Amino acid sequence: MKPRERFDRILNFQQPDDRLPMLEWASWWHLTLDRWLQEGLPTQADPRQSNSLRQSFSFFGLDEIYCLSAPPIGSDCPRPVAHGRGILKSMDEYLKLRPLLYTESSIEQLCTAACQLKPRHNNGEIVIRLWLDGFFWYPRSLLGIEAHLYALYDQPDLIELINSDLVAFHQRTLNALLPILVPDMAGFAEDMSYNKGPMLSKNLFDQFISPCYRKLVPRLKDAGIKVFVDSDGQVHDLLPWLISSGIEGIYPLERQSGVDVSMIRARYPGFLMMGGFDKRVMHLGESAIRAEFERLLPVMRSGGYIPSVDHQTPPDVSLKDYQLYLACFREYAGKTIKA
Repeated sequence: MKPRERFDRILNFQQPDDRLPMLEWASWWHLTLDRWLQEGLPTQADPRQSNSLRQSFSFFGLDEIYCLSAPPIGSDCPRPVAHGRGILKSMDEYLKLRPLLYTESSIEQLCTAACQLKPRHNNGEIVIRLWLDGFFWYPRSLLGIEAHLYALYDQPDLIELINSDLVAFHQRTLNALLPILVPDMAGFAEDMSYNKGPMLSKNLFDQFISPCYRKLVPRLKDAGIKVFVDSDGQVHDLLPWLISSGIEGIYPLERQSGVDVSMIRARYPGFLMMGGFDKRVMHLGESAIRAEFERLLPVMRSGGYIPSVDHQTPPDVSLKDYQLYLACFREYAGKTIKA
């Protein structure tokens, strides 16, 4: 069975003929790749090399998944001076910077990439994920982490304008992309939770985030795209807010934040999930890896769930560890299929 059909079947709670998808939805951490190159990873399988991601998937025996995105922050826009810092502070600064945001060149680059992937996507050889900057994530990118949280209270007009502009940009992106190809899934990048729960209240979510989803999610669904949110941290408390806004799934399901895929499946049987494999056990040997797959196996068998590492593989995982993980993954991906 080809990767795209396998992927689409699982997200429609249908059984593939052979096994579950085997995916890495996010590229491997650069520190991990640096280690693996010292341990025998071929240079041509390093995804940081030009046009080598396909070779990476082939080397590891993974289904191919590619991410398309049109960054709303243009290439000529100033960058933060440090991680977590912003590039503007006020409405006036946003209005001055806006000509460098939401650029046509960003959309054109996405369309160029889509045209290159289209033949293989049409043939079912690859899965395509559309990245959409989300409505918590993106204002934070502009304002910085701390200033963004204050702005939800102190500058609500600025947050609403930023998100209104972002909705319009995503609509323009879809206008250009969908005539070329229809991605298999879309993920709003948000990271709205930390290890204890959401970083904003439900009232703030309802004021600033949900209205934006309601403008875009129906269009995505009408096109046949499964709609996810990407949020690290403890997301259990966030899920009913997402579901009420039309969101269909979530990833990466970080175990170290206490996320429990079995509990999510029991509470929300039709909700889609991707991720969930505890990256902290990958260097602990075969027994630990198998125990983690055994924990996930009932949900793997229930459909609507694509297991994968619950974020990027950390650098304490050797190349040999990772290959052992993949061997176990392939075995358990096949165990879910009924004879």
